[in-house]
Amino acid sequence: MRISVAVITYNWPAALELVLRALAAQTELPYEVIVTDDGSQPATRELLERIAQDYPVRLVHLWQPDDGARMSRARNRAIAAAQGDYIILLDGDMVAERHFIADHRLFARRGCFAQGSRVLTNEDLARRMLEHGVLMPGFFSRGIDRRRHTLHMRVMAYWYAKPSTKRRGIKSCNMGFWRDDLLRINGFNEAMTGWGREDTELAARAFHAGLFRCDLRFSALATHLYHRTRKHVVDNPNDLIVDDTRARQLIRCEHGLDQHLAEFTTAPADLRSVQRTVQRTLA
Repeated sequence: MRISVAVITYNWPAALELVLRALAAQTELPYEVIVTDDGSQPATRELLERIAQDYPVRLVHLWQPDDGARMSRARNRAIAAAQGDYIILLDGDMVAERHFIADHRLFARRGCFAQGSRVLTNEDLARRMLEHGVLMPGFFSRGIDRRRHTLHMRVMAYWYAKPSTKRRGIKSCNMGFWRDDLLRINGFNEAMTGWGREDTELAARAFHAGLFRCDLRFSALATHLYHRTRKHVVDNPNDLIVDDTRARQLIRCEHGLDQHLAEFTTAPADLRSVQRTVQRTLA
């Protein structure tokens, strides 16, 4: 089973660098890391070109113009481009613990998607992690919330990883799907723009398609770097789309993943190869 990690980012190259370094330091490496970029300025591309020179796995950069928050479209492009059988969705401010990929592989079950958790940092700890390259805070670290999510305990993880259709706590910052399941439900709903709820709507269609949720606790750990949130949006129009999906028991969305498949019939370039070509040209 080949694992692709789809990392979504927007104009925070310092956080993205820490995320990518953490993925490069895994006990088990993924097949590829796809950075799907919702319109960042050139600093993000420059970072990726620098990191690509010694990155241990295939590294891809997908960029789309900045036309408001289009997370669904960005993630769908990454899914369409992915060469892996299993796709881990990760936000560009989520720093993975060193067993993250191995844990996702261990708990990847047919008929299920995996819902991971996260450690929350305050502003001071996030700053210290970025300044000093800290990849995972400890249980007793200052400045964290949800402290239990720092504990890597696979025996406990098996206890929690029971298939369910629980709706609470759905978040695409740390999720795992079989790629063919995402193709079947047509990925994220691109009618949903702006902040939030696209992951809730995706999970609703997954449940309607007969998939179950497998919670990853005490495994697949990741730390969320603090930033200001837009979580509390009043009269979010995306809520209406979620309600409609549930009311009609929809499995596929109309505006989704399928519209990007033709673009990636040929796999996108590996930045490592691009950088080697550039270096040979300059030599």
